[in-house]
Amino acid sequence: MPEEDLKAEIEKLLKENEQLKTKSDRGLSLKVSEKGGVSLYGIGRFPITLYKEQWRKILGIASEIEAFIKEHEPTLKSKD
Repeated sequence: MPEEDLKAEIEKLLKENEQLKTKSDRGLSLKVSEKGGVSLYGIGRFPITLYKEQWRKILGIASEIEAFIKEHEPTLKSKD
């Protein structure tokens, strides 16, 4: 393979690598699952997938979840 082609390939791979790093730094992302659920990526090793009604129930009690976390802060652990 000519040196010019190698340099072009390296440049392409460096750009792709930067894009992947930027994407993962962003944190969370959502996708529609194969079965029509909403999958949340970026929390752990595997996505959290629930149907829209389940997400709406959880979002409906967001303030309660926040209050619970605040109340139990001393006993809850954080993942760094």
